[in-house]
Amino acid sequence: MAHWVDAKWLKAGHALKNAVLVVFSLLFYAWGEPVYVFLMMGCVLVNYMVGLAIAYTDMFRKTILSIGIGCNLAILGTFKYSSFLTQAVNSLGFDFPVPEIALPIGISFYVFQSISYLVDVYRQESPVQRNLGHLLLYISMFPQLIAGPIVRYGTVAHEIGHRRVDRSDVAEGIYRFLLGLGKKVILANQLSEVSDFFLTQGLSHLTTLGAWVGIVAYTLQIYFDFSGYSDMAIGIGRCLGFHFKENFNHPYCCNSITDFWRRWHQSLGSFFRDYVYIPMGGNRQHQALNILVVWFLTGMWHGASWNFIIWGMYFGVIVMLEKYTLLKVQHKLPSPLLHLYSMLIVIAGWGIFYFDDFQALGLFFNAFVGNVPVFTDFTVMGALTDHFWLWVVAVVFCMPVRRWAATAVGRLSGAHRNTAAVLIATSRAVVSVLLLALSVALLVGATNNAFIYTRF
Repeated sequence: MAHWVDAKWLKAGHALKNAVLVVFSLLFYAWGEPVYVFLMMGCVLVNYMVGLAIAYTDMFRKTILSIGIGCNLAILGTFKYSSFLTQAVNSLGFDFPVPEIALPIGISFYVFQSISYLVDVYRQESPVQRNLGHLLLYISMFPQLIAGPIVRYGTVAHEIGHRRVDRSDVAEGIYRFLLGLGKKVILANQLSEVSDFFLTQGLSHLTTLGAWVGIVAYTLQIYFDFSGYSDMAIGIGRCLGFHFKENFNHPYCCNSITDFWRRWHQSLGSFFRDYVYIPMGGNRQHQALNILVVWFLTGMWHGASWNFIIWGMYFGVIVMLEKYTLLKVQHKLPSPLLHLYSMLIVIAGWGIFYFDDFQALGLFFNAFVGNVPVFTDFTVMGALTDHFWLWVVAVVFCMPVRRWAATAVGRLSGAHRNTAAVLIATSRAVVSVLLLALSVALLVGATNNAFIYTRF
């Protein structure tokens, strides 16, 4: 009897926690998108019914799945790509009215999570969710709602209904959140001032070295911006009892472009691998075509603009060529050379990514390759010297510093376990306080610095 009562109260407690989290997630989204919160809720309802139909129907399961995926893609296409596609058609000589539709925040993320849920239910890799509130929580969960990472339903399915939060979860979550906050406020926001100065304000009179300084600053900015958000999402999720998978693994330590994309935005890469690349045949048949299709879709996912398509195909061609060339002889080449090659390709790629205007893109690459009369100027030297420590810290923290520190502490703990535990706790507390204090100081009076990936 007592066991039954305890179980009943435990279940009621989980239901209350989930209800509170759903309410605050919807309020969080409605704060920036008051109208489009109903779009997201409608999307959840459609996927809820389609999921049940897939799970409890023996016939036409594939057809139902196709309808569900089609509904999700229709929502994404209408709000994200209708204007772009209309303009593309009009460029052929037509004169259709171009719809002016605002892009709902985070629509690319929650649509992809919805698709992954339906496919996993169809494949019987995850159980169907019979509780509409639980599915709403999965889609609307505020830590990762607006900028990812893309969370698979199977990752959190059990924790939605059965999760416990202890002090270690809260401590780890807060620490991880503050690391992400520091990445965004202390590094990404400061680097954005450098990149904007050269790539936006000074584009018309850009020198060659200025182009390099600007795009390297953006290269560092976008990493700390997006990985910072992922850290914050993972940290908040941990405080709430959810264990999201990692989204970055020090991508700028790569030794090939293939390796880079295994480390960058891992949740998106695994989505396209599992739901597009492998079903198309993967490495078994038409590998080159499959790679190009995936990268075309990757570019399209990032934005309704030609530069994103070009950016996607740029990396698609390089990844495809590496499959037949570099990856076969990679072990024979020195690592520094491979790293240099990879970073040059990545930096040039971020140049394509940054400019959605072809004229601006042309001006940038004209300076980037040295086709300008002036190589450098005083503003470049000022950007390097005035922000010297920013450059140093940014480069250092692109490396696996936490992993190195953990290894060093692990060696210490072998002989001095108590000392190592005190050292870890103390260092984390000091780092957390410093990150919070410095972030708050920088945020006071700061202008709006939205996360880059909220526009996707």
